[in-house]
Amino acid sequence: MSLITVGVEEEYLLLDPSSGYPVPLAEQVRVAAGLEPIVEEREIQAELIEAQVEVATPVCTDLDEVGGHLLRLRHALGRAAESHGCRLAACGTPPLKEEAPVPVTSLPRYRALRAQAPQLVAEQLVCGMHVHAAVPDPEVGVAVLNRVRLWLPVLVAMSANSPLWSGHDTGFASWRTVVFGRWPVSGPPPHFDGLADHERRVGQLLASGALMDLGQIYWQARLSNRYPTIEVRCSDVQLRTDEAVMYTGIVRALVATAIAEVKAGVPVLPCAPELLQAANWHAARHGLSGSLVDREGRLRSSGDVLSQLMDHIMPALEEAGDTREVTALVHRLLQEGTAADRQRRALAEGGVRAVIDLIVTETTAV
Repeated sequence: MSLITVGVEEEYLLLDPSSGYPVPLAEQVRVAAGLEPIVEEREIQAELIEAQVEVATPVCTDLDEVGGHLLRLRHALGRAAESHGCRLAACGTPPLKEEAPVPVTSLPRYRALRAQAPQLVAEQLVCGMHVHAAVPDPEVGVAVLNRVRLWLPVLVAMSANSPLWSGHDTGFASWRTVVFGRWPVSGPPPHFDGLADHERRVGQLLASGALMDLGQIYWQARLSNRYPTIEVRCSDVQLRTDEAVMYTGIVRALVATAIAEVKAGVPVLPCAPELLQAANWHAARHGLSGSLVDREGRLRSSGDVLSQLMDHIMPALEEAGDTREVTALVHRLLQEGTAADRQRRALAEGGVRAVIDLIVTETTAV
């Protein structure tokens, strides 16, 4: 099998270094970063809220490329942010926020979103990481979706990096997952009976008038409407660059494994949508600190479920040459905990100030 190419998108917040509040300086920081355009879009892009910036890597073949581009982009943005008196923060939610909403970026689509759901947009200070993995064609892509969806709760738990909101612990490892889940089409995608079924149901959603466009299909994994890829978007933005690299390697291996299963005619395990939704909520609540619901709907220790995932994708990791790097980072994750765990330790030791210091330091650390 030829190596699957990947691309990564990351969203970041801009924080005031004194108050810790998000600040609406995205346009100034984007200009100061001076990043060049890539094929159809810029490496740095506007986001919904003026306190957010988004980056996109070029198409990458190996994980070293992914890590190199993300470090380069984070450092360029970090320097640009400091030149305007703020700091770049790779966190799923801001540790602190003011009562008044941060202004929405002045683009027609974003203004339309605010008109559609003003309170949701006011609270949309959430940052994710999206991994695009190439698929041969849309038909195979839908079959891959049907398999990858079963692992989304594990990915949510591993990537948890948003325990705080308005200065307090939410009790969730990934509060971003809960915030994002309030949009009309969100959470784990349903099972589809092939490409025609996918196209019919997406068409019905658009025809319903509840969505503005395809971009509002916020499933945690979806067929990209711009690229020949599966886009896995359930993850909080990762605090460290190497954690983003680990996560990218896991997603690519999941997609490669799914493609191999499609070719071999391996049947898809059934999973009721309500069970998958409950497993997703449970993962957002607990991260890796307790139990997770596995693919078969059983409550098991998070370590056991993570071990299931690694066994499932190991042949694909080996084929890509990613085994050593990904497994070492997964072992570190199990020893140190998620970024949500680290934020909580900092909160216990030094309050919200210590959390902010942790985030802005780790965001651009090598």
